[in-house]
Amino acid sequence: MAWDKQIDEIHERRRRARRQGGDDAVARQHAKGRLSLRERIDALLDDGSFREQGIGAGAADLDADGNLRDFTPANFILGLGAVDGRACVIGGEDFTLKGGSPNAAGLRKSVYAETLACQYRMPLIRLHEGGGGSVGGAGGKGPRGPVGEPVYAPPRFRSVAKAMASVPVVSAALGPVAGLPAARLVASHFTVMTRTTAQVLIAGPAVVERALGVRISKEDLGGPDVHLVNGVIDNPAEDEADAFAQIRRFLSYLPQNVWELAPRLAAGDDRDRREEKLRRIVPADRRKPYDMRKLIAAVADAGSVFEMTRRYGPGQITCLARLNGHAVGIFANDCRYYAGAMTADGARKVRRFIEFCETFHLPIVALVDEPGFMIGPEAEKAGTIRDGTAAVLAAADCETPWATVVVRKSFGVAQAAHFGADAYVLAWPSAEMGALPVEGGVAVAFGREIAAADDPEARRRALESELAARQSPFPRAESFAFHELIDPAETRPALCDWLDWVQPGLAALKGPRSFAMRP
Repeated sequence: MAWDKQIDEIHERRRRARRQGGDDAVARQHAKGRLSLRERIDALLDDGSFREQGIGAGAADLDADGNLRDFTPANFILGLGAVDGRACVIGGEDFTLKGGSPNAAGLRKSVYAETLACQYRMPLIRLHEGGGGSVGGAGGKGPRGPVGEPVYAPPRFRSVAKAMASVPVVSAALGPVAGLPAARLVASHFTVMTRTTAQVLIAGPAVVERALGVRISKEDLGGPDVHLVNGVIDNPAEDEADAFAQIRRFLSYLPQNVWELAPRLAAGDDRDRREEKLRRIVPADRRKPYDMRKLIAAVADAGSVFEMTRRYGPGQITCLARLNGHAVGIFANDCRYYAGAMTADGARKVRRFIEFCETFHLPIVALVDEPGFMIGPEAEKAGTIRDGTAAVLAAADCETPWATVVVRKSFGVAQAAHFGADAYVLAWPSAEMGALPVEGGVAVAFGREIAAADDPEARRRALESELAARQSPFPRAESFAFHELIDPAETRPALCDWLDWVQPGLAALKGPRSFAMRP
């Protein structure tokens, strides 16, 4: 037939593209404990759902008669598929070809990933392992074509920004990730990295040593112990299978895009469940800590809590969960870290979480045990007041429905980060609210009286006990300073009622959200 030769060549090019860097290169990848990119895509997506885009993109080696001798595929694989039946766009660097450093076709496909997600309004999943550009350029060492992007080309990162404003974006670091892939990795709503095989680097050890004279390993430069603490990475993964499971779970709480609402799942839990143990979870001794995560788990649908960014700003807890099947964002204080005080890192974490929930119209539940902004010389050096105020303004400007439960402390300017506009406010009998925690307030207001007492420490304790009694939530309930003072066991049914009330208003929030300048 007239086109048999050309048709055969199409299939031969596809076959060679699926070989990636070749059997030896894939075997080396496996020897390092890492899957190839095609194996990763198959492991993450629903069976048989992947539809590749641009498998024929690459560079052909032809003989003098125009016959195909070899074909080098683009080393970025891109396509559409499904996760738990929901459509998505997925792509990543192929480390078996040039270590993932983009060849010409690979660069074009990588740049197209966000455009494709925005065009079809689908979540974007990036599976990163590779470097950025090389001194040889994307075209390698062969004959040079035009150099650089056309002067009229749109900024490469415009589509990256647009994707973050319109669809869920999730990225995984599954090996060394440097340069451009590292920048795209963090331009995500959720990031995960494998503990033993991944590093995230602006530049690798060789560049660092040449520029700065510092010799350092990839792990010490950009391993999990670095990036889980500084907030670059949200969650660690024990292995690639764990990373894929976390990606699937994260996406399950979110809508396909900002023009839709998050799906509601069957709760599998009694909406009116009253947890008796919540009545005892907060110690009567104000100085004793407790486990806020146990409180969250007792209130949310059973097994639904998905925590993110645990090691960054650890005094603040941020997680996704469900209440009666509805997806919500929950943030709370962990009183075991600085009594739950908001550090600069904690404030940045809270602000990012509020803006994330706002972007995807997820109702927010704040469980408050906030003593205020962290104080002291290190807090001042970190600029805590600026970051803290930005978190406060993010809450004040928030349009998504918001419920606040004052569990224990709620003091200072920092407490305002826990109360969104038109918040539904509940309080437990353990709630303490005011301008300052008792201990600090007594030290400021009664310093001379304490110093002059026969037993200064006894006088301090007496004053603290007296003023603590004045911070009882009952007078505030009498003054309608919150909606209701509740038995802690009533927390779950009260929040489920609130979620029923806010459902009609969620539809009006659909669409992109923009944020004003903040400190």
